[in-house]
Amino acid sequence: MSTGKATILVVDDEKNIVHLAKLYLSNEGYNVETAAHGVEALEKARLVKPNLVVLDLMMPEMDGWEVCRRLRKDGDVPIIILTARSDDVDKIVGLELGADDYVTKPFNPRELVARVKAVLRRYGAGARREDVITIGNLRIDLERREVLVADASLDLRAKEFDLLATLAANPGVVFSREKLLESIWGYDYFGDTRTIDVHITWLREKLAKADAAIKTVWGIGYKLVPSSDKEGEAKPD
Repeated sequence: MSTGKATILVVDDEKNIVHLAKLYLSNEGYNVETAAHGVEALEKARLVKPNLVVLDLMMPEMDGWEVCRRLRKDGDVPIIILTARSDDVDKIVGLELGADDYVTKPFNPRELVARVKAVLRRYGAGARREDVITIGNLRIDLERREVLVADASLDLRAKEFDLLATLAANPGVVFSREKLLESIWGYDYFGDTRTIDVHITWLREKLAKADAAIKTVWGIGYKLVPSSDKEGEAKPD
């Protein structure tokens, strides 16, 4: 994904924030669209189909949490949330709704540009070794971002899919919570590792009928194993 072709949708009700973000992102060669509130953001997103959305949480008419939720129902466009609070709860809730990163206001516009570049790199980086991963009745289409269990489609959040794809591409390999945060949320995300546990819980419920399961390796992290190894959990000696 080249910089010059990427379209960024900046959503914030503060005109000075929008102006500053647009100035710096435009100077980096991005096409920048803007919206002043959540309803306008959804309309713009449908019209211009942005490559990434920079989304304020506290807005009139419709807040950023609801916008994020609706964007995630329609697709997996990358989302960076803006929050005026340093409270970790805002960040964790935003990330659990499917956001890819966050920036706390007031922010350095160069930091915002750097985070936009990092998220776009993660979404556009490198070809997959396989287009489809199959484990028994579990089928993961990486290109289409679709998951089937016994030909029934699973409705996964963007981060649930990324977690499952990471574990399934490396069956039996144990990933620490920190490594999963680094790989999926980004190297510069210093978040609470509990967000990984929440996403794993959601995934386990949805994979209940699959020929594979996510096992806890106590004190370390998680791994995906085929049905023959589903019973029990790996505990230290």
